[in-house]
Amino acid sequence: MRGKWYAQPRGMTGDYPRAQGLSAVWGAIPLPALLSFLVMLLIIADYWKRRRPKAFPPGPLPLPFLGNMLHLDPKKPHIALQKLAQKYGKIFSMQFGGMWIVIVNGLPLVKEALVHQGENFVDRPRFPLTSEIFGTFGLVNSSGDSWKQQRRFALSTLRNFGLGKRSLEERIQAETRYLMEAIEEEKGQPFNPHFQINNAVSNIICSITFGDRFDYHDSRFQKLLHLIDETIYLQGSIWGQVYNSFPAVMKYLPGPHQKVFKNWEQIKSFVKEIVEKHKAVWSPSQTRDFIDAYLNEMAKEDTPASFHEENMLQSTMDLFFAGTETTSTTLRWALLYMAIYPEVQGRMIIVGSLTFTMQL
Repeated sequence: MRGKWYAQPRGMTGDYPRAQGLSAVWGAIPLPALLSFLVMLLIIADYWKRRRPKAFPPGPLPLPFLGNMLHLDPKKPHIALQKLAQKYGKIFSMQFGGMWIVIVNGLPLVKEALVHQGENFVDRPRFPLTSEIFGTFGLVNSSGDSWKQQRRFALSTLRNFGLGKRSLEERIQAETRYLMEAIEEEKGQPFNPHFQINNAVSNIICSITFGDRFDYHDSRFQKLLHLIDETIYLQGSIWGQVYNSFPAVMKYLPGPHQKVFKNWEQIKSFVKEIVEKHKAVWSPSQTRDFIDAYLNEMAKEDTPASFHEENMLQSTMDLFFAGTETTSTTLRWALLYMAIYPEVQGRMIIVGSLTFTMQL
């Protein structure tokens, strides 16, 4: 019996004509219409993903893909947050990338969250940029039992080296004299005291963690202070916020945010070199500073597993990093306020003179 037959292409099934039909339909759709459809589909999917969780604090409506990034002024984020607090209340929420953030304003509410309910807020948030730098080690970015053990050890060790005692006050007074000498070298001319103050404050924590201070003209240490200052600035800049919002993309894109990683490697190399020098001359019977105390703790048989070299290196850097920036920034703000309000500056000079006279 004769009949027509078709040679079907190898690998195709009986649905081949149907596939051709679908292909023809897709080919008939104009490209702009297809792109518009796909964009709308992505926006709807993103909106569905960004829905504010139930029982979550109110806040500004997040934009597709960007979240609430454009609601903040990168130069004055605190002013923008104050305005949002006036509109949405002292507890409100925002979204950056795929991460929801709850913002608490005012001392009573902050104290309630971090002190009265401290156990509920004890863990650290996982920000991609800081996680990439710090990992889960040290005092700042660790959580759980490891954080408790490192914090307990750090506090007890710092107290042993004078924290809250007269001996630390004497170190501060000695460093103050070095700072005054550095200021006198300017011979009364206007200058920016930023790094002189940074150096002075850093030397206090360096004397405890490293067992030594650094001269104000030490070019290598000055470079380190500049790296710390630049790294902190970049972490809080719009580049840092974009990285935290889109880490999978920003990790491979060029930009100022890449300097954070380069700077951090140099800072880590500096501290690691000091640690290696300590290890070379370490003696359990002579504890000179925080690094020696940590080496002693690591040598104990019953020490917790969290006491290892990576945690020692990171904890040392955390103390150095935090001990330098926070206090020096506070002092610079104090100088600024005294410059703006000279009458307050005058009262402080009088109080300082009276205190000095009573000590004599």
